[in-house]
Amino acid sequence: MTDSALTDQVDTGTAYGLKQGTYDAALTEVGPGTPGGEALRRYWQPVALSRQVSDLPKNVRLLGEDLILFRTRRGRAGLVYPRCIHRGSTLAYGKVEDDGIRCNYHGWLFGPEGHTLDQPCEPDGGLKKHKYRQPWYPVEERYGIVFAYMGPPERKPPLPRYSILENVPEGRVQIATDRTRIFGGPEILPANWVQSYENVVDPWHVYVLHSTLTGTQFSRLLTVVPKMTWEYSEIGLRSISRRTLEDGTIFRRVSELVLPNAWIVAPPTDVEFGPCQEVMWHQPIDDTHTRVFLVKNTTPELAEGWLDRSRMPLYDGNTKNWWELDEEGHQRYPGDYEAQAGQGPITLHSEEHLASSDRGVSMYRRQWKQIIKAVEAGEQPMNADLTLITITAGNYLDKPTGAPQPPSPSSRVGAPPAR
Repeated sequence: MTDSALTDQVDTGTAYGLKQGTYDAALTEVGPGTPGGEALRRYWQPVALSRQVSDLPKNVRLLGEDLILFRTRRGRAGLVYPRCIHRGSTLAYGKVEDDGIRCNYHGWLFGPEGHTLDQPCEPDGGLKKHKYRQPWYPVEERYGIVFAYMGPPERKPPLPRYSILENVPEGRVQIATDRTRIFGGPEILPANWVQSYENVVDPWHVYVLHSTLTGTQFSRLLTVVPKMTWEYSEIGLRSISRRTLEDGTIFRRVSELVLPNAWIVAPPTDVEFGPCQEVMWHQPIDDTHTRVFLVKNTTPELAEGWLDRSRMPLYDGNTKNWWELDEEGHQRYPGDYEAQAGQGPITLHSEEHLASSDRGVSMYRRQWKQIIKAVEAGEQPMNADLTLITITAGNYLDKPTGAPQPPSPSSRVGAPPAR
């Protein structure tokens, strides 16, 4: 038998000889000097919850950089490079005072902007102390979150406000947390930030991952097969899911990306009709770790659930939450954490086969790379100069004729069973 005839009888397509996969570094890497990292540094980034910052120095990691966050006794937050410029000891063991943080080794005192305020071992407290400055980053606080700007000083933009967070509706409270339900599990996802961020414009996974294959993890309304569309906006990208209910009403769910890394997702569990009342930010800790911060206007009753991990959505036949599952349970009832962490620390883009249902993912990646190119060209990227960001995301009910019904923020559908 000839070699060609033998080949015709072989079932090819096995993993034998599979080439090593690669990832798109421009899309995913966040460190100093990387294309994506430099683009992210043109925006304010969430670094910690305001309530987590005190006179005890806090080690933080953001965009691949290790830093020290503290709050002076007069209430000002500061973010500085960890190695003291004097002899290199870490300021993680520094002592926070009224006006700054003092290195525990030789007592140099640095203000929130890195100015050297005291050198106790030098004559007269340091006659030349004004010549020394500890590397630092600007910080501002809003909505219960400390934001940091880590880019070129001359390009520092305003810290934007979000329309839906500026006025808390009557009977609601505003909460800020990093203990979100987004991953289903721990506060930190051991994977690249893009893997989770682009999930927002992948609404098909809601129907499959959270409904069809694992049981109803979210509202029962989301088990209806949707029709998907995507559209660019002035601030990013929207995904729109339309579900026709039994009475002919259209359940329209709109989620929104605010580039580079903020997003608004219509609540999938405690479904409320009307505009969204929450904003989330992906914090790229480094190339392979991600945290999500959430600010939400909610009822006092539901606020407790968002701050308590034990009251996360139920998975195992609506009897157990993520933390209570054993390994078999995670395999039988996977959620966002398993799907996103399961792609690996950084997914291998060379092994992807994007299809028509992935249009939102493709649109996002194209838009993010346009931002990167704008920064590389010396231009100010989209959204960097905005002072107020207006949000349109939410859950809406449209009559069969297409005329929208009045929003009913107080009505909820599909809340998980009470614990």
